[in-house]
Amino acid sequence: MSENDIDSNRRRFLTTAATVVGGAGVVAGAAPFISAMTPSARTKAIGAPVEVDISELKPAERMIVKWRGKPVWILRRSNDQLREIKASDGIVRDPASDEASQQPVYAKNEYRSIKPEYLVVVGICTHLGCSPSYVPENAAGSYSLNDDWKGGFFCPCHGSRYDLAGRVYKDVPAPLNLVVPPYEYLSDTTLVIGKNPGEKA
Repeated sequence: MSENDIDSNRRRFLTTAATVVGGAGVVAGAAPFISAMTPSARTKAIGAPVEVDISELKPAERMIVKWRGKPVWILRRSNDQLREIKASDGIVRDPASDEASQQPVYAKNEYRSIKPEYLVVVGICTHLGCSPSYVPENAAGSYSLNDDWKGGFFCPCHGSRYDLAGRVYKDVPAPLNLVVPPYEYLSDTTLVIGKNPGEKA
């Protein structure tokens, strides 16, 4: 074996070793940058979209998630509750949801939602920022509500009431319907709060 063969083999070995070590260094160096690009729990709480599994939510049940530090309610409305929304048109202040700032265009409908069954609203009273209670029809007595109460949201601080679409009643201090945040469905059982349909993350 000549001296040139030895040098050539050694050069090939050193080149391969340097490539492997360099590649490992690039991967190790890139890992912190890649993880930094994934939103942290704190970032998600501040404003990043929040993915929510609604597969366990039963009719007439509500779940609460946090987005941008605010409580967001997801109410799965029963068929009876959906029927009551139409019946509430005469007692709510903005039945057609004409106040554009309170919901995205795709939620400006009778149910204030993408799918009639599910209501998604920010759970903060539009009067002074209290958090109302979800009061189904059968729980009205515990809140001293009228006999004609058909379910909805009640703010015990100052008596503001909202129907099952988050529309504010006419005779209460709160001036506006509850806010519908931007949201979209990823599937029948998963939605993302903080992102409009078709919008890039």
